[in-house]
Amino acid sequence: MTKENFLVPPGKAIKLAEFDPGSTGRFRDKSEAEAKLSKDLLRLAELQDVLYAQNGYALLILFQGMDTAGKDGAIKHVMSGVNPEGVQVYSFKQPSVEERNHDYLWHYWKDLPARGRIGIFNRSYYEEVLVVRVHPEVLEAEHLPAALASKEIWKHRYDDINAMERYLVRNGIVVLKFFLNLSKQEQKRRLLDRIDTPEKNWKYSAADLQERAFWDQYRTAYEEMLNHTSTEWAPWYVIPADHKWFTRGAVAHFIISTLESLKLSYPKVSKEQKAALAQAKKLLQKK
Repeated sequence: MTKENFLVPPGKAIKLAEFDPGSTGRFRDKSEAEAKLSKDLLRLAELQDVLYAQNGYALLILFQGMDTAGKDGAIKHVMSGVNPEGVQVYSFKQPSVEERNHDYLWHYWKDLPARGRIGIFNRSYYEEVLVVRVHPEVLEAEHLPAALASKEIWKHRYDDINAMERYLVRNGIVVLKFFLNLSKQEQKRRLLDRIDTPEKNWKYSAADLQERAFWDQYRTAYEEMLNHTSTEWAPWYVIPADHKWFTRGAVAHFIISTLESLKLSYPKVSKEQKAALAQAKKLLQKK
């Protein structure tokens, strides 16, 4: 699985129409993809253990996508084998009154992962150039001075976010960003499934149908976001989302390749520590 097929090249404009949401890559079928995912989950658990022990880098994973794109399922399945002590997941909903009275990035900072941890944002600060752009009334509720809520605001926010992510990377927090690319037809099928399947009725929200009416506006906002915020230090991956089994396999693959690129290793033990370990072993063997 080569990243070139999924990567948004930094500095180059893409069209989402160029990315097939129904692609399954080189996999012939679901069973083949799931077999690879099973192996990858073992590898991911190994890498997370070293990341935690080294306590130098942190990994921040962002998931963005339309409703029913499979963000929750990808997180659940891909992270199923890791140590929960080293992972934190945050799902960001509508900002509170307090959050709206601060700058738009304020409430995300406190949830960034500590060194050695994997942090996952299910939706993220990118909602501020997606939902807020599609729904101008949300921007009005943020109480910005009128002079600052100009046509340039989206460019300014792209610049802000790029600078923020550069800062994070320079401080050892690696940023990995996934856009789950779902087709409109598959979203319709999944929404109908939530209605027709009693066990899934709880998942259905009237807001999902309301937001679907803005499909074209969201696609435009996503394209703009991808083109302006896929950078050398924090690139975007567009992951086909019509087949959940492929989505999960691709996400796991790129998390693993990212962690492997860090050349992680367990902390080295000094001579003094080795001597202390040997002494402890002798004492334990006597008891």
